[in-house]
Amino acid sequence: MKTQIKALAIATSLLFSASVLAEIAIIVHPSNGDTITQDDISKLFLGKDKSFPGGAPAVPINQGGAIGDEFNEKALNKSSTQMKAYWSKLVFTGKGTPPKDAASDEEAKALVAGNPNLIGYIDASKVDGSVKVVLKL
Repeated sequence: MKTQIKALAIATSLLFSASVLAEIAIIVHPSNGDTITQDDISKLFLGKDKSFPGGAPAVPINQGGAIGDEFNEKALNKSSTQMKAYWSKLVFTGKGTPPKDAASDEEAKALVAGNPNLIGYIDASKVDGSVKVVLKL
C-alpha cells in the first residue's frame, strides 16, 4: 500500500512539474518588426529600457502566478521574491514603476493584440494570429 501511495505521489508531482514548465512565448503586436533578444526583454521588464530596439515606446505586461514565476526565473534570472524586493526599492526611491499586470494569458494576449507598444508573455500553447511571438523560453 505504501509503495502505491509513493508511486501516486511521484506521478502526481511529475504531472504538476510538466504543467509548470510550459514553454513561455514573449509576444508583441503583429506590426512590430523589431528583433528582440532575451537581453532586450530583461531590460524592458526590469525597467532599464523604455523602448523597443527600433525606438518605439515599449510597455511590458506582467502576470502573476506560476507563469509569472517561471518568466521571472527564465527571462530575468530572479525569483518572485527578488522581483518584489527589486520593484519595492525602485518604487520607494522614485526610480521606477513596475510593469502593468494582466490577470491571465487571455488578458495579456488581448492587451498586446490591441496596442503596438505593449510586450508580454503567455503560455506558448495559447498563441494565435492576434499576436507575434518574438522569443520562446
